[in-house]
Amino acid sequence: MFERVVPVNKDRHAGKKVRASNDFRFASKFHVAYVTVHEFARAAAIYPLVFLEDKDNDSFRPVALMGLDAGENLFVDGQGQWAGSYIPAIIRRYPFALTKAPEADRFIVCVDEASDLISDTEGVPMFDEEGKPTQVIENVKRYLGELQQMDTMTHEFGKFLVQNNLLTPLNMRVNAANKVRNITGCYVINEERLNNFTDAKFAEIRQKGYLPAIYAHLISLSQIERLASLKKPAADDAAADDKAATGTRRRAKPTLQ
Repeated sequence: MFERVVPVNKDRHAGKKVRASNDFRFASKFHVAYVTVHEFARAAAIYPLVFLEDKDNDSFRPVALMGLDAGENLFVDGQGQWAGSYIPAIIRRYPFALTKAPEADRFIVCVDEASDLISDTEGVPMFDEEGKPTQVIENVKRYLGELQQMDTMTHEFGKFLVQNNLLTPLNMRVNAANKVRNITGCYVINEERLNNFTDAKFAEIRQKGYLPAIYAHLISLSQIERLASLKKPAADDAAADDKAATGTRRRAKPTLQ
């Protein structure tokens, strides 16, 4: 998603503007989007929520599955419009992001200079004539700060699932675009293991506030069928199917009415 991320700087970005847009074509090639536990309830009504292994950080991260094939987002149409009623926060925050400062325990607001939402002529200025951040930047700081706090809780949630052996590989077959597809490479919560928890362990989950996220995740898995229904056959496959159907109609015997 991000191509040329640099820290927001008044000297570098004094003349830059941020353009508002409902065009999400920048996300059309992303079949997964990271979500925080705070998003589970709303996202679960639209996307399957699964977990991907983050080997670099020895953890698992929850994501919304937006396509069955890498490089295809089934929720972005040819005009860049988003088909779902909820858009993951990581998509909505674009072209801004937070990166951790190497010399201190703090974060820096960054922007993707390659984004067409950053303009010299259109939009709202990032800095005023005195070189001070405008309300746009202040809003971005607050929004990204809230997301960072949510990310911390999400990381702890992932650790809890691993420590309690609640994650299991997903292996599911669906019929999509006239083909049987295997859904693999991601993990889901094992409901049987969850149900076998002691009362004390279950109380711990409730006390940590994880129950809503767990149940939202489990309910969301039915949305995999929705992805399958959104998947359209490739042009060649569709043409072949139409040709076959036409041939069948031509060979059919007439019937008396």
